Amino acid sequence: MNVAAHVPVCEANKWHVHKIKGSILKSIFRIDIHEQNTHQYNTKSIVGMNVAAHEPVWEANKWYVHKIAMCNWGDIILEYIKKQLSFLKSENLYRGDFKNLCCAQGAKVVIDKREIILFGSNNYLGLSDEPTLKNAAIEAIKMYGTGAGGSRLTTGSYILNEKLEEEISKFKGTESSLVYNTGYMANLGIIQALCNKDWVVFCDKYNHASIIDGCILSGAKLLRYKHCDMIDLSNKIKEFKGKYNLIITDGVFSMDGDVAPLSHIVKLAKEHDIITMVDDAHGLGVLGENGAGTASYFGVEKEIDIHMGTLSKSIPSIGGYVSGKKHFIDYFNNFSRSFIFSTALPPSAISVSLKAIEIIKNDTYRRKNLLEISKRLKNNLLSSGFSVSNTVTPIISIIIGDTEKTIEFSESLYEDGIFIPAIRPPTVPKGTSRLRVSLMATHTLEDIDYLLDRLKYRGKRLGML
Repeated sequence: MNVAAHVPVCEANKWHVHKIKGSILKSIFRIDIHEQNTHQYNTKSIVGMNVAAHEPVWEANKWYVHKIAMCNWGDIILEYIKKQLSFLKSENLYRGDFKNLCCAQGAKVVIDKREIILFGSNNYLGLSDEPTLKNAAIEAIKMYGTGAGGSRLTTGSYILNEKLEEEISKFKGTESSLVYNTGYMANLGIIQALCNKDWVVFCDKYNHASIIDGCILSGAKLLRYKHCDMIDLSNKIKEFKGKYNLIITDGVFSMDGDVAPLSHIVKLAKEHDIITMVDDAHGLGVLGENGAGTASYFGVEKEIDIHMGTLSKSIPSIGGYVSGKKHFIDYFNNFSRSFIFSTALPPSAISVSLKAIEIIKNDTYRRKNLLEISKRLKNNLLSSGFSVSNTVTPIISIIIGDTEKTIEFSESLYEDGIFIPAIRPPTVPKGTSRLRVSLMATHTLEDIDYLLDRLKYRGKRLGML
């Protein structure tokens, strides 16, 4: 938000802007939110909040500001903020009404003093309320206290951190690992540390927002290929391959539940000598041998250079990680700013993650049951006439399209004691608003049958079936 660069004269608090074509202060005060989403970012609308590429339609494409004395920029910015919020509300895109849980998270929760069946959580294995994990947290607090007290590189590293990183490496079949405070911070820190303007990053169009933001932060050239389209990826590599190159993809895509074709990606990467990175936030604990994730599911865990994931979904704690060859991890330890300059996670969270990995590796029933009920629900939705994402995971998106109707559908289900969040732009592309159903291993067949009954009943009333 550098105003000085755009203002020719600033004298005695008087701003003189004469016959300026295109956008000047629009680069500060008007960002087209409806054009920004995790699938369709305009780089110029993010970096430095510079939206000069968005030309306003004013008379003769000129904007005149004459001798505005004592201009109060605080008021102007506040007005801009109000207008943007008003726009969100008018387009049914405003987000701010939280569903506050009054109990531990499980298949059934208490919200607004009502028992609700929860079909919107990433707690895929239902471990969030697992007694052994709660005991692990309690014992860690007794032993190590409540907080880390500093960054890992100063005073915030505990023996638990080292143990967790060793277990992640064993789980993922890698040489070394490093834990971050969140998955978002992991993606920002990994990409920012590794890439710069000399790099080209080939990125799936539906990758998570944190990957896009990491690419932008790094200054690398970002090329987005069509979702899971290996022909498009191959063509872009041939045309735009640079000095240094990286292919990044989600393992499981969070809004559709489909999986990246990792075998094909690895093949292309080998042919063109390109580094690969997989964000397996939604695959860990769900897919692969012993729940090791999407790379394991495809049998290419040794072929992926950088494994990234979270400790906040199937592993019901908090944090993110990067795992791979030791030289990569040593590099991130020294150059990843989101790791270096953050106070470390509390020991209790680390302890929960450690115990959760042990459970996931040894308890095959939860994962098997989760995938079975997911398949059952998907097939029943398709046979009932719903438009459903191409998923093999517990994430099953029912595509509605219209934003207002999606919200109405979600709210009507809530009246029936079911919570499924309405996902709208900018999280998904315009025209693809949806109900994102996410199952837990602890959902019963009765829960699934009731969900199907209510979906069909409400769907018919809304004219969808």
